[in-house]
Amino acid sequence: MISKFYFNSLIRNVILNITNPKDTTQQTGGIMEDLDDNKLNDEELLEEEEFEFNHSDKLVGLFSEPANTFTKIAQAQTKVIDWLIPLLIFIVVISLSTIIMQSNPQIKFQMIEKQTEAMEKSFSEYVNSGAMTQEQADTQIEAIRERMEGSGIEMLIPQIVGIVIFSFIVFFIMSGFYYGVIRLILKGDGTFSNAMVGYGLPFYIASVQSILVVIVAMLMNKMATDLSVATFLDLDKTEFVGFLLSKLDLFSIWFYVVVGIALAKMFKSEETTKYVGMVIGLWLGFSLLFFYLGNAFPLLSFLNQ
Repeated sequence: MISKFYFNSLIRNVILNITNPKDTTQQTGGIMEDLDDNKLNDEELLEEEEFEFNHSDKLVGLFSEPANTFTKIAQAQTKVIDWLIPLLIFIVVISLSTIIMQSNPQIKFQMIEKQTEAMEKSFSEYVNSGAMTQEQADTQIEAIRERMEGSGIEMLIPQIVGIVIFSFIVFFIMSGFYYGVIRLILKGDGTFSNAMVGYGLPFYIASVQSILVVIVAMLMNKMATDLSVATFLDLDKTEFVGFLLSKLDLFSIWFYVVVGIALAKMFKSEETTKYVGMVIGLWLGFSLLFFYLGNAFPLLSFLNQ
């Protein structure tokens, strides 16, 4: 492929040869030099084109060789689709999972029972503080339970809207938190966009996990939110033992390890272990914080789900 610049140079030299036949040898040499330079530039362009791999290549690389994949992504300009598409797919999967599981009568009953239990703990705080009587609390709980039992698609719409809003809020907060920790503490070299891609692309793994959670829940006819040991042993996650075993989830560990690798490469660091340790530490630290908050304040019991 000969660029327009070098094509014009070729024409110019031919014209000079016609008007100055004595300089034919010199001009011919100039043409050959131009062609050689053009060849080198074309090879460089081809190398850049080969380096620019598409989103599907990144998806495959995420599962097959995450370190090498994110190293290549970091060397190019970050793209919005590299975090937006995985996040949107995750939201769709979670929304469909909610619809599918609530279509199962046994799972729906278990979900209502769990929500009723959480409401009883919340209302007990109001009863103890004198804000309402026990009879008033029981009346409200029963009314809410009846609405949940008789709910259809009209109750699912607010849930799905909530999933969409909550997912985006959490994504931006966590991306910003990772970015702050990396820049201020780990002294990484990168932008907020790097943090968003490093955290967002691994959501494909979270989507696979969510699909498997639905399959397991339907096969076992029981509510499930993860693939942890606590879920399979049917342990109460509001208890400390259940909380600890809820973290023994291969898919969750895989997700956070890949996030650590991704952030290390996106911020041009060779200390991958440090980044993985940071991500795992923050995951366990926040989980422990939410565990104690959920137990201390019944209104926040959803944090232990």
